[in-house]
Amino acid sequence: MKKILQELINGNLSVEEAEKMLKTMQIAELEDFAKLDTARDIRTGFPEAIFAEGKNDQELVKIIQNCAKRGRVLVTRLNEDKYSKIKNELQSIQNEDFKIEYNPKARILLIKDQEIEKEGKIGIITAGTSDIPVAEEARIVAEEAGCEVLTSYDVGVAGIHRLFSQIRRILEEEVKAIIVVAGMEGALPSVVAGLVDIPVIGVPTSVGYGVGTGGFTALNAMLQSCAPGIAVVNIDNGFGAAVFAVTVVKQALND
Repeated sequence: MKKILQELINGNLSVEEAEKMLKTMQIAELEDFAKLDTARDIRTGFPEAIFAEGKNDQELVKIIQNCAKRGRVLVTRLNEDKYSKIKNELQSIQNEDFKIEYNPKARILLIKDQEIEKEGKIGIITAGTSDIPVAEEARIVAEEAGCEVLTSYDVGVAGIHRLFSQIRRILEEEVKAIIVVAGMEGALPSVVAGLVDIPVIGVPTSVGYGVGTGGFTALNAMLQSCAPGIAVVNIDNGFGAAVFAVTVVKQALND
C-alpha cells in the first residue's frame, strides 16, 4: 500500500491506476471458486478464517496453500475424516517456520509460525461436557487472536453448586469477557450474567432431547434472558463468540 501511494505521489501512477491497484491488492482470486479477503485483519481486526464445510478436498487444499503464502492459517469446521484425506497434501507447507496443528474436538486446523503473545483474558464456561467441542472452537480462536483463555467445563445448572467457585476463580484473574456455552434449556448464561459485571456472550449448542434438539430452545432462552446485557451468537458458533469476545477485550485494553 505504501509503495502504491508513493508511486502516486511521485507521479508514476494516475489516481485511477492507484485506485485499481489498491482494490485488487485486497483480494486474491483463486481460479473460479474463491476470492480471498487478504486485508480483512486490517479492516476488521481479525483475519479471514477458512470454513471447511461445503468445500471439496482439492478446493480446500488450494485455499489453504494460498493463504499459507501470506502467513498464519485458521481452518474451522474441518472434521477428522476430511483432515485425514488432505493432510498429506499439506505437508509441503510444514517446515522450520510453519507447523501444522489439528484439534479434532474443536475441528480446527492451525498453520502457524510462532506463538502469539497473549494480551487480555477471556473466560469460557460450559454447562455440560457435551458442549465442550463448541467451547474448544472458541478457545482456540481466542488464543489465536492473542488472548489468554481460562476455561471451566461442565458447571451447568443441573449442579449449580459447581459454578460459584469457578466464577470466583475467573473473576480473580480479571477477565474482560466470559463466553458461556450451553445446550438443553440454555439457562447458564442468564445465571452467569446475574453474577458478574463484565460482558457475557451466550452460545447455544445443538445438544438436547426432544424440543431441545437443534439448539433452538437454548437459543430462544438466551434471547429471552431476564438478565440484561447478554450478547447471543448463533447455534454452535464458537468461532463467532470468540471473535466478539476478542473485540471486547481489545477495546477494553485500548481504553
